[in-house]
Amino acid sequence: MSELGEVLAAFHDATGCDASVWRRDGGIKGPLRFIAGTRRADPPPPELLPPLGVVRDEATERGRLVVVPIAGPRPAWLVLGPCPIERREIDSYLKFLRPVVAQYLQNTLEVEHAANELAERYEEINLLYSISEILGRTVSLDEGAATILREVSETVGARRASILVHDPEAHTLDVIARIGGEGVPTAPIALDDECSVSAHVFRTLHSIIAEEGQMPCKAEEGFRKGAMLTVPILWTTQDGSEPLGVVNLSDRRSGQEFSAGDQKLVTAIASQIGAAIQNARLVRQSIEQQRLQQEMQLAHDLQMKLLPDAEHVAPEARVSARVIPAEDVGGDFYNLYRLSGGRIGVMIGDVSGHGYQAALIMALTMSASAIHAQGTDDPAQMLRRLYQSVKEELNTTEMFVSALYAVVDRDQGILRYGNMGHPHAFVVTRAGDVERLTAGGPPLGMSDEAPRSEIRQWDVGGDLLVLFTDGITDARNREGVRLGEEPVLDCVMLHRDEEPAQIASRVFALLDHYTADTPTRDDLTLVILKS
Repeated sequence: MSELGEVLAAFHDATGCDASVWRRDGGIKGPLRFIAGTRRADPPPPELLPPLGVVRDEATERGRLVVVPIAGPRPAWLVLGPCPIERREIDSYLKFLRPVVAQYLQNTLEVEHAANELAERYEEINLLYSISEILGRTVSLDEGAATILREVSETVGARRASILVHDPEAHTLDVIARIGGEGVPTAPIALDDECSVSAHVFRTLHSIIAEEGQMPCKAEEGFRKGAMLTVPILWTTQDGSEPLGVVNLSDRRSGQEFSAGDQKLVTAIASQIGAAIQNARLVRQSIEQQRLQQEMQLAHDLQMKLLPDAEHVAPEARVSARVIPAEDVGGDFYNLYRLSGGRIGVMIGDVSGHGYQAALIMALTMSASAIHAQGTDDPAQMLRRLYQSVKEELNTTEMFVSALYAVVDRDQGILRYGNMGHPHAFVVTRAGDVERLTAGGPPLGMSDEAPRSEIRQWDVGGDLLVLFTDGITDARNREGVRLGEEPVLDCVMLHRDEEPAQIASRVFALLDHYTADTPTRDDLTLVILKS
């Protein structure tokens, strides 16, 4: 018996009244569904169901029948009776019973929403993992596109799917991967084709769900049956988004329509598909030139493009962030998030070691953190979910990640943070005081210890959040002497009234002067935020 059923049973024992709760799940015209009660009878007739704010009281041969509407997003009613007691006594019980039922129904709805959201995020994380693996091993454009298409179509449940890539010379979209409809030949689609959904999405850079019969196009018959979800494949550069092609999904196994959730899921990974395509293209070009050198440069560029632009959180926060890998790729990273209520999230991490293996863990961690940061307001909860997402990879590679995640809430004037083994995290105040954001646990991957959140006051416009990795403090001069923390913090304190970009330039100028021509031993990362 549910908790609500136990409450109604106790009510029956005390009063002799039967009690049941009914709800419409399909809106005001949907069928009534029994939720809980002391006796499950036929649903009450519609004429006995009063609107919100009205209590219906009927006299029957066996006693009073009282029907009470329950406020909430779904129409619901509490049915009491037949009751052998007077209406006045029933009303006294209702003062307690009515809010209890309303709260139970609200809690049930919240649990359903949470379960649905968790299922959606699980799909997103699985896809991100699969695509990240493809990014690390794809050398053929066709092979990479076909593998990604299988992953996406399996998740969405589409029998027909295709990836079309732009041919700049012919000004067409060409099919490079396809599932279903193999008996129907395909041909390149002109970019100016007015009937083509694919061409329309490529031109506008906006995804679309074309319903059955909408924008029919003979050129798309080979990969479309009924409604079709089409999303642009984009490659983000410093100059904006460059369209590379489109991905199409059609003919769902479930027979259900494509939803906004499906559209959001596919859109979330479209940039990753573009990265795989661009990666494969550049690798193919490098084979024709200097293979090893070009591949290393490609990996470096790809990793740098994963890092967000500091302008992403402007104007709520002014941020300067730099990452300089010791090799072509590394394990240092940062991330910036725009959160609800005008809050800003900032994360810094340092994967043990450097090179390609650290870079893969870095990419997986960044991808997963981007999802989890939007799912909770608690930094510790975000870090806990992040660890569960990358735990298997950390155990397999025997690597770990020191990570700090902080949320700046300007409206409330507070800073919430969770610190898992990241030592170089500070707040420099307007007055020049330095406060270390202490670690609440070891780095991710060292143990299963749960992180915890800390909170401190945040001086809007005065406090500086200063985060860096140990590559900066471990930088050495010609005599092999470490730079250490103190000179870095002194530099920040001295110039704390300047803009973050100017402060960061001064720190790196300090590094350059100190190390001179000494080779860098570790990745260098610095993030300075003022909000």
